[in-house]
Amino acid sequence: MLTREFDQVLLESYSEDIPIFLKKIYAARSVSEAQLSLGLSNLLTPNFDQLDQALSILEKALLEQKNILIIGDFDCDGATASVVAVKSLRLMGAKYVDFLVPNRFEHGYGLSPEIVRLAIKEKQPDLIITVDNGISSFDGAKLAKENNIQVIITDHHLPSENLPEADAIINPNLKGCEFLSKNLAGVGVCFYLFSALKTHLNKIQYFSKYSIPLPDLRTVLDLVALGTVADVVKLDQNNRILIDQGIKRIQAKQCTPGILALLEIANRQAQTLQASDLGFAVGPRLNAAGRLSDISRGIKCLLTDDMNDARRYAQELETFNQKRKEEQTRIQDEAQAIVDTQEVGEGKFALSLFDPSWHEGIVGIVAGKLKEDYHCPVAVFAKSGNFLKGSIRSIPSVHIKDLLDLVDRNNPGLILKFGGHAMAAGLSIKLEEFYAFKRAFHDAIKTHLNSKIPTVELLTDGELESFDISLKNAEILKQAGPWGQGFEEPIFFGEFDVVDQKVVGEKHLKCRLKLKGDAQVHDAIAFFQAPLESTRVKAAYKLSINIWRGNTSLQLMVEQINPA
Repeated sequence: MLTREFDQVLLESYSEDIPIFLKKIYAARSVSEAQLSLGLSNLLTPNFDQLDQALSILEKALLEQKNILIIGDFDCDGATASVVAVKSLRLMGAKYVDFLVPNRFEHGYGLSPEIVRLAIKEKQPDLIITVDNGISSFDGAKLAKENNIQVIITDHHLPSENLPEADAIINPNLKGCEFLSKNLAGVGVCFYLFSALKTHLNKIQYFSKYSIPLPDLRTVLDLVALGTVADVVKLDQNNRILIDQGIKRIQAKQCTPGILALLEIANRQAQTLQASDLGFAVGPRLNAAGRLSDISRGIKCLLTDDMNDARRYAQELETFNQKRKEEQTRIQDEAQAIVDTQEVGEGKFALSLFDPSWHEGIVGIVAGKLKEDYHCPVAVFAKSGNFLKGSIRSIPSVHIKDLLDLVDRNNPGLILKFGGHAMAAGLSIKLEEFYAFKRAFHDAIKTHLNSKIPTVELLTDGELESFDISLKNAEILKQAGPWGQGFEEPIFFGEFDVVDQKVVGEKHLKCRLKLKGDAQVHDAIAFFQAPLESTRVKAAYKLSINIWRGNTSLQLMVEQINPA
């Protein structure tokens, strides 16, 4: 366990309004007081490259009532971005706007030639807008243009040297783009585009001229929050504003019925919602449809204004989620068995795994789980036709998109296609090239890490005095969120005596802990934890609030526990 270092000058710069308990936590995350303001007025201005071109195309499309088609990705970020685009355009007077999402098993990822052909056949679009994809869709964009379809690409994934043939590309990660945050999720990029469009149309008096009520795009912030949390992007101030504002709308039930229906089925209360609920309860249920079938059900769930329809869609998504859990358990067990048979010296720097029975919609979750267990980049492949499709999850010291660029340059033809960002990527290879890729991937990471095996230490915010382990401080931390990637929820540690313990739900440990030298006893829970043999332990924990039968109490959420 490592304790976070903090900036003393920054610590002393905070005003008296900030609780002393929070000051050290903020200073350890290098956050100035100005960056703590989460009002909408603090959002960055949308100064994207090619924004003017995009606004001009959209204005013309609305004036001429063109047929607009949104093409999204098959995950939660893509689903929420699709809904934001459809809702925003309808609010602005678009009569002919629809969505189409690739089925990962039939069309592949993004604006592929297959999805463009399907779009032409079924939807006859004049304009295609991609959300959360498109930056690597060279062939699909070219095919659309050849068929006289205009293309606006909105994406947040990292571009390669060349860009697709599109009429406009909105992506904060474009080379030279002056938008200050590079951390927007796909849904965040989409929200910015339509916010800018609303401002532009209002300036030219479009709404008053055509008697269209001025759209309030705050009404889609619940979706922006959900997609941003689910895509695990870095929570800089801009993303924290988007999430905080969206969560407040959900807590007030001023949100899409689909989110309320999904919270209901997950037994979570809207009034007490936190960012983690979106990440662990709502997001996975939407993603399950995209993993096993087609995420259009998830999009319909988020698009409907009817609560009964929303509940029906949520139930379908729950069925998918249960199937996803079963399949995930099977693949995880089989993947673990493969890792267990490998030699001790093998796979220290990277793991690459494949079995022909594995499901291509599930391998990404399994890669993420193994990455957490082994603290190294993990690539897990499934068979897709005559090829292998892989999902990679990485560690902070290995920027996986850049590393795949390197592997691709050094091994021409080995990788058929790939894309992604720093911590996650997807790729396709030939079936017979699995072992060649495994070697090249491992060696590239070993070289990148200078042959030093990566280790991950749990970062904590230090020890707490007994008076700081309180319900009041748990409530202060809850209000100080949203917490997440890049703005991690505080973890503390201490030495405790175990007063008593019992196993609940077959695999979780509920116990009562007493800080060494203190009389106060605290309720605690450790998920997936076997009973403790030692009565004196060193525990890393979060302060959490437990609400049970109307009573609110402090509960320590144990992250790591070992004999002292």
